[in-house]
Amino acid sequence: MKKVLFLCTGNSCRSQLAEAIVNYRLSDQWSAFSAGSHPEGYVHPLAIAALREIGIEHKGESKHFDVFKGTHFDLVITVCDNAAKACPTWLGSAGNRVHMPFSDPFSSNDLATYRKVRDEIEAQVVGYLSQLA
Repeated sequence: MKKVLFLCTGNSCRSQLAEAIVNYRLSDQWSAFSAGSHPEGYVHPLAIAALREIGIEHKGESKHFDVFKGTHFDLVITVCDNAAKACPTWLGSAGNRVHMPFSDPFSSNDLATYRKVRDEIEAQVVGYLSQLA
């Protein structure tokens, strides 16, 4: 089983969406985790609602990327530009690092915006990881 870590700034929306979608859609090939450089401390309720709409119940936890220090990942995917810049050097031990930026729905308070980002993440990330498996 390969392990992927999704990084963003707040670990409240994009990285949580990616973690949940991969663990749901590709659980036979990948085990997904997420973290942030400046975690919000909660998963945004609209991210949870957007996942629930496609049958995913996610009990994510917003956390700092330091909790994974010393953990090997086959792949690290940064989903925002800030996380790409703040990505710690210890993650250099990951098998590979890819940057896939997605727009940040955090301040929109609009479920339609979360749906759009969810669908973009699902298409791009699941497609990419499926090719690697």
